[in-house]
Amino acid sequence: MSDMASVTPADGQPTVVSLPREIDVLNAYSIGEELASACLRGAKVVIADMTATTFCDSPGIRMLVLAWRQATAMGTELRMLVPSASLVRTMKLLGIDDLLPLYESFDEALAGPAGLQVSGPAAPA
Repeated sequence: MSDMASVTPADGQPTVVSLPREIDVLNAYSIGEELASACLRGAKVVIADMTATTFCDSPGIRMLVLAWRQATAMGTELRMLVPSASLVRTMKLLGIDDLLPLYESFDEALAGPAGLQVSGPAAPA
């Protein structure tokens, strides 16, 4: 599998950017560029598909946060498809789930905020 992201545009549909198996200092910048490019093409919604991703280091996480900020500034909604429990756990430990919208399935990511986001521990009533 490539170390680069791949973009799948579709007319009137969210743009899907498939992220690689590993996101690290070597490819984080290029992944950020791919996500920014998808936003610049006028997509209203970009789904960062981390289905194949098994590892994301701190430069990778930082780039995802920067991409989210840039997308928000351009009026694009960046949604993170993160089906890996270990990646979700890492993002939650870092507090990233408070910032980035994380989704467990593609259908939920397509539905957006109305869909079910990755759930955390139940809050006390």
